[in-house]
Amino acid sequence: MIHLGTWDLTLLAVVSLQATLLAYLPHPKWKALIMTLPIPFTLASLAVGAPVNTTHVVALNLLLAYTHGVRLLHDRAGLPIIPAIVISAAGYCLAGALLRPILPQTSTAFWLACGFTLLVAGSAHALFRRHDELGHRSHLPFWIKFPLVAGVILTLILMKRLLQGFMTMFPMVGVVASYEARYSLGSVCVALPDFMFAMVPMMAIVRLMQPQMGLAAALGVGWVVFIPMLAPLFHDFWGPKHPEVPR
Repeated sequence: MIHLGTWDLTLLAVVSLQATLLAYLPHPKWKALIMTLPIPFTLASLAVGAPVNTTHVVALNLLLAYTHGVRLLHDRAGLPIIPAIVISAAGYCLAGALLRPILPQTSTAFWLACGFTLLVAGSAHALFRRHDELGHRSHLPFWIKFPLVAGVILTLILMKRLLQGFMTMFPMVGVVASYEARYSLGSVCVALPDFMFAMVPMMAIVRLMQPQMGLAAALGVGWVVFIPMLAPLFHDFWGPKHPEVPR
């Protein structure tokens, strides 16, 4: 029997709305911005109920791998977008399921994971630069799009027991974003290192504050840290304009 708690239902409703909104934004930079808001992380953390730990941080690297996996399979290998998403998401799930039991959950491991993730983000930011891409806006009516998106999100929520901390960074919005941004996957990939730069400090603050404040309040403080850290994203995307051409 399927049991969904209050936070599961909140996650389903809010993330489905976030992902659906993303589908109707034509410009790659706005898709990237909406995608990087840590709404799924916040609600998934509350739904899972586990303190922020090493798996949450390592999951950022898997998210980056998922995003580039979709891009490479679709743009380079010529695979249709849906199989590219399915293969990349399956890779995320497999890696998360294999890593979860063996990752140490000590404080030392957590801070080492933070440092490693920042190095990965810095390398990705330096190696993969933004380039102009076409925009795309969904033409499906909301009453069709939203149930489809909600069905995808519900399937992912049901996997939380398997993935635990990796569930919080699973590309719930990213799965939809990859499809809706199939003409601008490079822009999505450019946004991910900036997102990682902002998420690591957020996770660090939550890790430090959650024993005293509880997880929910610590996540609120984390948002205060996260928002200013998005400055690199604005720098990357609000420079030379992308073409505003919906397809």
